[in-house]
Amino acid sequence: MSTEAAVLAQPVSLAKAIASPRYLAWRRGQRREGFTIRAIQVLLVVVLLAAWELGARMHWMNPMLTSYPSAIWFGLRAMVLEGTLGSHLSVTLVEVSISFILAMALGTTLAVLLWLSPRAERVMDPFLVVANALPKVALVPIFYIWLGPELSIYGIAVAIAVFIVALMIFTGFRQTDPNKIKLVRTLGASRAQMLSKVVLPGSVPTLIAAMKANAALSLVGVIVGEFQSGKAGLGYLITYDSQIFQMDRVMVSVVLLGVISLAMYVAIQGLEALLMGRRK
Repeated sequence: MSTEAAVLAQPVSLAKAIASPRYLAWRRGQRREGFTIRAIQVLLVVVLLAAWELGARMHWMNPMLTSYPSAIWFGLRAMVLEGTLGSHLSVTLVEVSISFILAMALGTTLAVLLWLSPRAERVMDPFLVVANALPKVALVPIFYIWLGPELSIYGIAVAIAVFIVALMIFTGFRQTDPNKIKLVRTLGASRAQMLSKVVLPGSVPTLIAAMKANAALSLVGVIVGEFQSGKAGLGYLITYDSQIFQMDRVMVSVVLLGVISLAMYVAIQGLEALLMGRRK
């Protein structure tokens, strides 16, 4: 390792004390890079919205089918003034939150059980692969019959997310450093102790990645469930407004789904920064 790399690998305060000019220059470069990336992201969004607005105004695309940003803004304002948007948004938020928690809890529990019992993992592996590959949308009518109109939304959302979450977490468990496993086994640790002391702490990045996948899949599952049986929520609004060709209102719901997705991503990123910071 070079001297500069060794310095930068040290804690912040020590790095500043040892090589202040180099460290500060490196930090300035990192800040400039972060600012450049954010600026490019904002620019891409602005260009996309401008092209969309111009294309609809110039009738390069049919505004009746695609709407456009300014119409979406006015549609959002109208829906807020009507007083119904908030209730539909809250319904979707509650459903997504509950589905996310259930899928994460069930997926993690399943991964833990498989890791604790290698024989069970060998038995269940093909079934999990098939269950994960099965198109869950085909199960929507079945869940509707089994669980009813409300619970079927949670059922399909959890079914879409839980298997991929379990497989991701279990794969992370299996990729734990074998030397650490061998060390604690030599010291007489049980399999449960290996899990709690080595495997779970070493799988934090995998757990965060599973949460990111779960956030997207839970949101998809809830919207699919609302398409089928919802009487409220953004999925219900999309279905209803599209039937009467109110595309600006449809796009309002789509934009709000994007905002929800972004908010979940930012929250998980914050959790990741907190957990990884504590691990250092």
